[in-house]
Amino acid sequence: MDRLVSWCSVNNLELNSLKTMEMIVDFRKDPAPLPPVILCDSPVTSVESSRFLGATIIQELKWEQNISSLTKKAQQRMYFLQQPKTFLLPVKMLVNFYTAIIESILTSSITVWFAAATARDKAKLQRVIHSAEKVIGCSLPSLLELWATVLLTAP
Repeated sequence: MDRLVSWCSVNNLELNSLKTMEMIVDFRKDPAPLPPVILCDSPVTSVESSRFLGATIIQELKWEQNISSLTKKAQQRMYFLQQPKTFLLPVKMLVNFYTAIIESILTSSITVWFAAATARDKAKLQRVIHSAEKVIGCSLPSLLELWATVLLTAP
């Protein structure tokens, strides 16, 4: 920790211990207790979960909480997809709307969580896609296809 503090000082970066969190990921059955982390004479808060760039990360590195959040957000936006349908908009415009408003949520940090997500969690998100297909009236890319597309287009 001292090396980090000195590196930040040399590179003109200021550390804020109040905004710093510690999350311990340890899969041992009986993890050894660790001493508290002290940063700039202040203890760092230890947390079990944290949101980082929109993704919820928990100590066990499981993604149920993150996927539940994505599912809830996408389902809330399904209402906005159903409204333009009542105005008899063309299918292409509805697909564009879906891509911008709902698919963008479903693919949020998908490269991080997709491989480790359970089949049950993936099915929850796939049901959102299936609901959108019913509203729009055409087939949409599956969650697996979205993941593959994001992987191929990632820098």
